[in-house]
Amino acid sequence: MERGRGIDDYEPGPVPPGPPVDRYGFIKQNVGNSSAAEGLAKSRLVVEYEKEARRVRKWRKMIGVGGSDWKHYVRRKPHVVKRRIRKGIPDCLRGLVWQLISGSRDLLLMNPGVYEQLVFYETSASELDIIRDISRTFPTHVFFQQRHGPGQRSLYNVLKAYSVFDRAVGYVQGMGFLAGLLLLYMSEEDAFWLLVALLKGAVHAPMEGLYQVGLPLVQQYLFQFEYLVREQLPKLGEHFSREMINPSMYASQWFITVFSYSLPFPLALRVWDVFLFEGIKIVFKVGLALLKYCHDDLIHLPFEKLIYALRNFPEDAMNPDILLPMAYSIKVSRSLSESKIEYDKKHGKAKARIEA
Repeated sequence: MERGRGIDDYEPGPVPPGPPVDRYGFIKQNVGNSSAAEGLAKSRLVVEYEKEARRVRKWRKMIGVGGSDWKHYVRRKPHVVKRRIRKGIPDCLRGLVWQLISGSRDLLLMNPGVYEQLVFYETSASELDIIRDISRTFPTHVFFQQRHGPGQRSLYNVLKAYSVFDRAVGYVQGMGFLAGLLLLYMSEEDAFWLLVALLKGAVHAPMEGLYQVGLPLVQQYLFQFEYLVREQLPKLGEHFSREMINPSMYASQWFITVFSYSLPFPLALRVWDVFLFEGIKIVFKVGLALLKYCHDDLIHLPFEKLIYALRNFPEDAMNPDILLPMAYSIKVSRSLSESKIEYDKKHGKAKARIEA
């Protein structure tokens, strides 16, 4: 089959000078710190690195060489695994552990050569859309900054491969943030199979409904989230109703990108650690925790200020050590089941009216 025209057919742009970056590769916004502030930051880093080193040793022992002991350990001590994941996976092991949690490593081993076939020998109707959107994905990260550079090429390849692998879904813009996040921690082929594992439901419920025509799973999740807000934060729910605020105005991206677009990167990573192990419930929990944390401010705001606040949460609300324990304490399983039943009833009636 003739190979489609892709991003590799374009000349890469000039390599920009290297700006100061944080530990994750994002360009630092404020670099004019005083020497005292820099000294304090360095001393904190030393403490953090020592703490991280201890955690790495625990995790290496838990997963074994190349992940060989992972499945056995999860079966024997699931509560220990859950607790450690909620504390955060060590960054140097994140890519491997994500693949082990999601089951994507097994998919890759069962499908040798498939990724290469999809990238190099298939054509996709979405190729131009993907190329157009690539520069919008993590634009402040050094890996993706260079026009048609290595990062953008890898992102194009993964998204193009998926659009061919599942032509019913193809490509939707929000998928770029999922693929981009994965590419910061693993190879193209690994990232592709983890994307497949997520959308096709290798471990948890399939996510492909987030990207299908009409975004059916997004509609369901927004309905369920509104249900949870009314139930768990009734005063805020009433205020939202009076101001005619619904979750589609602020929470769609939370679900479409699993918070990779909406939260500071360190917090987004912690959410992803839990999401891959526990499923979509963590997105509901973190969303509710954000609203709960800012409840007393939000409840007094009129429509326009409310919309702004819901899209721009304060910095102190983004502290993982404050927000995530609050999220973990929120119970949503029963309410998600009840709201799913209610959504299906309403959706079924609406569909019946359309067909009639």
